[in-house]
Parts: sequence; structure tokens; C-alpha cells
Amino acid sequence: MNSEETKIEEPAPAAPKRVGGYGALVAAGILLSRIAGLIRTRVMAHYFGNSAAGDAFAAALKVPNFLQNLFGEGVLSASFIPVYARTLARGDEKLAGRVAGVIATLLALITSILVLAGVLMTPWLIDFIAPGFEGPTRQLTIRIVRIIFPGVGLLVLSAWCLGILNSHRKFFVSYVAPVLWNGAMIATLVFFGKRMGQSDLAVALAWGLVVGCALQLGIQVPFIIRFAGSIRFGIDTRLREVQQVFRSFVPVVIGRGVVQLSAYIDLLIATYLPAGAVTSMTYAQTIYLLPISLFGMSVAAAELPQMAGEVGETTKVAEALRGRLSRGLRQISFFVIPTVTAFVVIGDLLVAAVFQTGQFTPELTRYVWYILVGSTIGLLAMTQGRLYSSAYYALGDTRTPLRYAIVRVLLTGVLGYLFAFPLRPLIVTFVHLLRMPIPSVEGGPLALGAVGLTASAGVAGWIEYLLLRRGIQNRIGPVASPPAFTAKLWMASVAAGLASVLVDRMLFRALLAEVPFAKILEALIASGIFGVLYFGIAFALGVAEVRAFLGRFVKRARV
Repeated sequence: MNSEETKIEEPAPAAPKRVGGYGALVAAGILLSRIAGLIRTRVMAHYFGNSAAGDAFAAALKVPNFLQNLFGEGVLSASFIPVYARTLARGDEKLAGRVAGVIATLLALITSILVLAGVLMTPWLIDFIAPGFEGPTRQLTIRIVRIIFPGVGLLVLSAWCLGILNSHRKFFVSYVAPVLWNGAMIATLVFFGKRMGQSDLAVALAWGLVVGCALQLGIQVPFIIRFAGSIRFGIDTRLREVQQVFRSFVPVVIGRGVVQLSAYIDLLIATYLPAGAVTSMTYAQTIYLLPISLFGMSVAAAELPQMAGEVGETTKVAEALRGRLSRGLRQISFFVIPTVTAFVVIGDLLVAAVFQTGQFTPELTRYVWYILVGSTIGLLAMTQGRLYSSAYYALGDTRTPLRYAIVRVLLTGVLGYLFAFPLRPLIVTFVHLLRMPIPSVEGGPLALGAVGLTASAGVAGWIEYLLLRRGIQNRIGPVASPPAFTAKLWMASVAAGLASVLVDRMLFRALLAEVPFAKILEALIASGIFGVLYFGIAFALGVAEVRAFLGRFVKRARV
């Protein structure tokens, strides 16, 4: 399909669509799963710190994750959901069930083959992904990868369940299912944490991960049976809708593979940094991905099946897409802009509250905070870019995002190397200019190469975002994005951030110094002050999203 000549079908009129609210369901599910993820990472930080065993597990988890990302949620969102949702919108549930069954069967076959190949080829994969690992760390990584590969294969099928339920507007279950995945890993750490050394604990954690994968898939199956009972498994590639899925599937798989290269380039470079860099980047990523998932993914996931289900004349569909994009972008900006500010001004408190325990020292907290600050450069671009990508997928265009993803990967690789190594002294100089101390971690100033990796990835993310925005506006027309609205959000967030830091430094830090769980209390108080002030200032500046957001809670309270 030529992306520049995409024609929008005109099926029978569909039932009126809900304008909003689905994003809140997705966000609620993601929030619960991310909270569980934060707890899991905190427990991991307690037992592993930034040790070699922690590096091994963090690197091992990324290898089979390639399989999940290649054939999982992102690919199915781009190729399967639009076709399945349009078929449902035409009222042909029987055909939709046949299409879903064929895709599930083919996914299971392909994934099984790749899992087997991955287990057999693990040593060569480690040499490619983490060439800086040697000796016991390399052997431990190989062992962990071979254990968790089959479990991640189950997550691919879990992503298929998510696609089905999303298309039926049943968002909450699939996005809250990872709570079980995280819960299984937490239980493993708590039970074996004091009974094993770090290397053996990493192996036990790998088995706990596999159990969690099975639980995440299993909880969704009853809902699939309930809401999509017409699914029929089998192989029938003659169906026109199945062929449409595969025409989109191939470029999306390539695109996801290209995007994954970006993450693996960072991992590869990080393995040459001082020990602990890989684990520390993983800790920072846990916090950094929360707003991307909570705001970017929730809005994009909720809007995709609705955008794909828009029917009628091309001009009317384009108008509907512009409206959905504009509303979604405002929602994302309203939450992500203050998140960027919070990560910069009180990020140290957040990192300490989540991770600082056991092997996770205050100096490691500072190091992870610096990495987190580097990640904020591209945070807004990454979240809004997800929504623009969903608009392309809804139009049946999977090739244009692929081209832009390639640009992003090339930039990530080049800039990541430059700022992690030859240009790293610039980062060190910048830290000194801010009168901030260099963290006392292994490698000292050399370890700040990890900050360069996250910052350069953010720059590449902005380039991709600008390309996505320009391309979609050439297709459907200008999408409203008032600069005054964005300026108000920045004004409110910066004012709230400065106030929360001042109050914390002048009052609460000293008062809470000797109190149990002081770091957690300090982070809660500073975050609370920040949030209240941000909402209050934004409301005073006339930001309508404040009233809309608070109105949801008022309605629920009345009910």
C-alpha cells in the first residue's frame, strides 16, 4: 500500500463513538502496573544495587524483549488493531473472529520458532548485544537469557489479547495484567533474597519472570472468551483482511526492529562504560518510562481503535482525526510538561524514595538522577510521537513511521557514541558549572557517559517527532497546537517546581532527617506541593484541562 495514496474505505455507518474517557481506563491500568513495576525495581535495587549480577539480569532481559517488541504490542497496534477494529465497525463479528484466530495461530507458530532459535543462539546474541561483558558476568547473562526466552514468547500472545480487548473497548484488564508479572518477580525476590547470593538470586528471578509471563497471559484469556467469542483459530492467508494485516505487519516489524536497535545501541555502548552503568540506566528508565506509558501510551492506545474506526468521506475522517490528535496532544502536554520539570528539580527525591535502600546508596541515587535528567530532553517528544504514530497506523500507513524511525536510530547511534566518549568532558564541565558534585560511583566522571547516552537519545527523539508531525499534517491538514497553551503549562510547572524545592530545602529536609522512611515522606511532600501548585497556577492561567481533569473526580464522587 502506498502511504501517500492511502484511500479510506467507506463501510456502513457505525454506531456513535465515545469522545473521551477510554484514555483514563488505559492510564488507570498502566498506573497500577507501573506502580507494581516500581516496587519490583525497588526490591531489585535493594538486593542487587549496581552489581555485576544486576548488570547481567538487566542486559539479559533486553535480549528476549527484542522478540516481544518485534511481534508484541507495538506491531499488533499498528497492523492488527486497525484492520480488526474496522471489521468490527462494519458489524461483521464473524469475519473479525476469523481474522483474529488466524493472526493468533501464525503468531504462535512464528514465536515458537524464534524462541527455540533464540535459546540455541544465546551465546552469539550476547556477543552482539553486550560485547563488553566478560567471564562470570557473560556466563550468567547467557544462563538468564535461556531461562526467560520462552516466558517472553508468552508475552507476545498476551499482546494479541491486548489488541483484541482494546478493539472491543475493554482497556483496563490488559493494561493492569502486568501487575501479576511484576508480582511474581517481587515474590521471588522477597522469598529467595536472603537465602541466595546475587548470582543465584538472578537465576531464580528469571524463573519468577517466566511464571509472571504465564500469569499475565492467563488472566486475559477469560475476557477474550467473554467479549470475543467468535474467534476461530486456524491458518487461512486467503482472507483479504489477513492479507491487509500482513501488508502492514512486515514494514512494522522492520520498523520495530529498527527502533529496538536504538535501545540496543545504548546497551552496547553502556557495556563499555564502568560497571554499574547498565543497571543504573535501567533504574532511571523505570522512572522515565512511567510518564511515556501513563500519558503517551494511554492516550495513543485509546485513540487508535477509535481513529481506525472512523468512517465516511475522506474529508470528514481527516477532520475527525485532527480533532482527536489536537485533544490528545493537549492531554499529553498537560501531564508531561510538569513531569519533565519535576524530574529535573525534585528527581533526586523521587529516585531516593523509589530505590534508596540496601545496596542502593545516596551516591547511586545522585548518579541515577543525573541519568534521569538526561532522559527528560526527549520526554515530551517521545510521548507525543506515540500519538502521531497511531494516526499513521489508523490510516493504514506503516511505512512512513518506519522511515522516520530509521533516522532516529542513526542519530541515536552517532550522538550516543559521541556524548558517551569523546564529548563526555562537556557533560562533566556542565555538571561542574551547575556546582553539582560528580557521583562517587565506579568510574567517577567516566560514568557520566550514561547521561550522554540518554540525552542524545532525547535529541534523536525530537527529530523523529518533528518528522512525524510534518508528515501527518501534510496528510490531514494542520493540527491545532496553540503556543500560548504550551507556554502556560511551562510557566505553571516551573513556578511549582521552584516553590517545591525551596520549601523542601528550607523546611522539610531538616525536619524529616531522623524520621523513619524520611526519603519517601520527603518525596511525597515535595511532589504534593508541586502538584497542588501546578494545578492551581494552571487553573489561574485559564488552562481548561484542569477543570476537565478535576471534573471527573467530582462526577465519580457524586455517583
